[in-house]
Amino acid sequence: MLRVIKEKKGKEGKKRIHIERNHEEGNIRLWKDYFSETLTYPDNLFRRRFRMNRPLFMCIVHRLSNEVEFFRQKKDALGRENLRRPTPADLQRLLYIGEQRGFPGMIGIIDCMHWEWKNCPTAWKGQYSRGSGKPTIVLEAVASYDLWIWHAFFGPTGTLNDINVLDRSLVFDDIIEGKAPPVTFSVNGREYYLAYYLTDGIYPKWATFIQSIPLPQGPKAVLFAQHQDAVRKDVERAFGVLQARFAIVKNPTFFWDKVKIGKIMRACIILHNMIVEDEQDGYTQYDVSEFQ
Repeated sequence: MLRVIKEKKGKEGKKRIHIERNHEEGNIRLWKDYFSETLTYPDNLFRRRFRMNRPLFMCIVHRLSNEVEFFRQKKDALGRENLRRPTPADLQRLLYIGEQRGFPGMIGIIDCMHWEWKNCPTAWKGQYSRGSGKPTIVLEAVASYDLWIWHAFFGPTGTLNDINVLDRSLVFDDIIEGKAPPVTFSVNGREYYLAYYLTDGIYPKWATFIQSIPLPQGPKAVLFAQHQDAVRKDVERAFGVLQARFAIVKNPTFFWDKVKIGKIMRACIILHNMIVEDEQDGYTQYDVSEFQ
């Protein structure tokens, strides 16, 4: 009996180890290294750490501090600007670049990315699992040549593959409602009035989807298949850059709340688009000044 009491006392006597992390000193050091008048690290190292250029970072900081009361969070504060459908000016730019790349009438490439949901509730796993057996949440996106993601549809229940997502997606709502901007382009002397997207072979054969040729016969078919496959990689590059910038969407998510997971994905896409807009003149192969 005495031995049991002593063992219990020994277990209760353990305390959590306190580690002095010096948060205040770390904050001061961070400020001196990256934000003071006498910087320790140059702009290229700033971008490597924070994934964006200093002017854009400071623009976000000033906007938050001036407009947000504990961020003064308001609904759709940034979404309309940095996650929106193309404006008429954007549409003309996309059509022009598409024509220069050999695809007149193309306004983007559509595809899906799967984000593994590590802590998916057991009761929901069947709705979010596919061949791999691991539950994933699907992001459907449309990206342009400069990696700008202008359409994102994320996370509805039961979206096991690209087709299920497409059935619920809002990407064609403007066409269904008759609100799509007018588009006119010519191919082989014939005029068309409906813009299209490049896709892989899993998508249905709709007029708005242009797919590759599975078994091309002849030099023209081979050339078309090669160009379609090459240009279609834009959306895969966009997914890769998004995951490289934000490791949280590259690794399995451990959150339980699907609403919170959706907000994280949306925030990462918005920041990604802000970075693309800020840096697009530096890496695009086209002169975008004529579109401004």
